[in-house]
Amino acid sequence: MRDMLVVGAGYVGLSAAVAVKQAAPHLNVAIVEAAPAGAWEKDMRASAIIAAATKMLEVFGIWNEIEPDAQPINKMIVTDSKTSDPVRPVFLTFDGEVQDGRPFAHMVPNLSLVRALRGACERLGIEIHHGVSATGLDSGDTHAEVTLSNGKTIEARLVVACDGVRSHVRELAGIKTVSWDYGQSGIVATVEHERPHNGCAEEHFLPAGPFAILPLKNNRSSLVWTESTQEAARLVRSDDLVFEEELERRFGHKLGAIKVVGDKRAFPLGLTLARAFVAPRLALAGDAAHGIHPISGQGLNLGFKDVAALAETIVEADRLGLDIGSINTLERYQAWRRFDTFRMGVTTDVLNRLFSNDLAPIRLARDVGLGIVERLPGLKSFFIGQAAGTTAPDNPRLLAGQTI
Repeated sequence: MRDMLVVGAGYVGLSAAVAVKQAAPHLNVAIVEAAPAGAWEKDMRASAIIAAATKMLEVFGIWNEIEPDAQPINKMIVTDSKTSDPVRPVFLTFDGEVQDGRPFAHMVPNLSLVRALRGACERLGIEIHHGVSATGLDSGDTHAEVTLSNGKTIEARLVVACDGVRSHVRELAGIKTVSWDYGQSGIVATVEHERPHNGCAEEHFLPAGPFAILPLKNNRSSLVWTESTQEAARLVRSDDLVFEEELERRFGHKLGAIKVVGDKRAFPLGLTLARAFVAPRLALAGDAAHGIHPISGQGLNLGFKDVAALAETIVEADRLGLDIGSINTLERYQAWRRFDTFRMGVTTDVLNRLFSNDLAPIRLARDVGLGIVERLPGLKSFFIGQAAGTTAPDNPRLLAGQTI
């Protein structure tokens, strides 16, 4: 019998296992993942990790492994223009530091993050079962039984579903979602350029959607480029010359010549919110609980907030001698995370609808709004603190850099 079984071995699943096992070493924690062993080593993407999440990684003892590969975001600028505009006026700028002097975010290669988390799992004795997925879920009074694709079963007092926005475990539990498609896809690619970016991130609001340039080490940048689903598919299928010509129109020339390195991929964009985050013997975390538009760069970091809140809930219940998988225990986690997730989902939905168009009255209104924020230092500080995750009054201890 396992105490906790995590389904999914992405950043959220690995972090959930590490957070609980580190704080409560006596608990038996295991992970199952559908991907074969070593598949994670092919992920060449990068992710924005906010300051609060880096504090949690420090508590895990792995930020020192990750930081040499991480690029601090020292500044962020926001523009609003048409693709054809020769000049893109800057409406909003953010300095990159929060109150304790650390950058509000870092760009971290996924490979470095997952390698460090898997190393922590190994040191803590967390067993990872590769190449198996959950095909059945039966929840009882004292434990849940998970049937795996290899025909075996695992019993656990608590199952944590971290298996993505199309979570099969969520479906097995009968948890419904509220969801819709934006008719957009996010093109993800890495480019190298001649001149240094100096740690500056850029968010260009273009008629088709936001175009984000996020700094990486060694004169490289990560792109999250929003287009209609049909146009994104065309661009990804095109050869590098055509793709780079279209990219140059949006990226501009201030960093010199640019070149795509590695794969370019497109991912459909939509909003998905689970109607419940918990069920008997089950908790949802990360994209299994919520999938949002990348316009705010908060998707992964919402997952880290889930991890910190869930781990604190489980560990404190265990110390009190309570059942970690009971619905009464899990309701605390749901109450902690549900409103924040709903608020972020609504915010990203409104921002995407507001900025993914070229209607003159709406464009004027949003540019006036950006200009007002630019001229109010206190408001800018509030927004940067919110983005960094350092000012939330109900932050779990891990996100404040404290042990559970």
